Amino acid sequence: MDFILSVYKELLQALQLRDFLFLTFSQYIEQQLLTDKRLIILRHDVEARYGNALRMAEFQHSMGIRGSYYFRITGRPGNEEVIRKIAALGHEIGYHYDDLSVCRGNHEKAMERFQANLAYLRRFAPVTTITMEGAPLSRYDNREIWKKYDYRSMGILAEPYFDIDFNELFYITDTGRRWDGHLYNVRDKATKENPVTNPEFLKLRYHSTHDIIRDVENNDFPRQSMLNFHPQRWHDKPLPWIKELFWQNAKNQVKRMLVNFRN
Repeated sequence: MDFILSVYKELLQALQLRDFLFLTFSQYIEQQLLTDKRLIILRHDVEARYGNALRMAEFQHSMGIRGSYYFRITGRPGNEEVIRKIAALGHEIGYHYDDLSVCRGNHEKAMERFQANLAYLRRFAPVTTITMEGAPLSRYDNREIWKKYDYRSMGILAEPYFDIDFNELFYITDTGRRWDGHLYNVRDKATKENPVTNPEFLKLRYHSTHDIIRDVENNDFPRQSMLNFHPQRWHDKPLPWIKELFWQNAKNQVKRMLVNFRN
């Protein structure tokens, strides 16, 4: 089985045994001279089931690992306490922004919302990095807001899709509840303006987490990578796991049609 928390733990343990250095995204941006190091950025886009993110954060903390947690603001009861606890464990807190899609392309309203949510998250921890929410069913790409505004003017150091060279840092995401979800991935990937051309990265294909673990154990996994997890996909109870499996499979078919249409 895959996308269960025990497999997530197995992956982290394999990386740690192979002496990968774990950095938050902000640490990576601030320490760009670590070009000769084996390193991993553990990114988590927290869109739902905040409790799953907390379990991941607690396990990382028990291993002496720090990760980056980007929160989409949903306002559900208990979410604030989870953010507070993850920040207290020493993990990086960031904003998983969805403002332009939520505000239906209205840049002014989107910026007001972005600033309000950024201020909210900064109540719990310094927020110096952000990541966009893909919003695959929306006509609006949340990254488009930065054609009019500058996130650096608000104390933001970096946004992965603008500030990472994906030809130097291998990027892989569990979008589509699989690690090779390019057929279903509408926006969570390198842009057309900055495509991946590194032949070593282009030949890599991972379907399951077990595939990644195998390459890590065989010393065949890229030396520097960002792994992006969506905590709502990772469960340790059968019923939520089954529900997520069927729901994601249904979403994948819609997203695949969107990818084909937009291409």
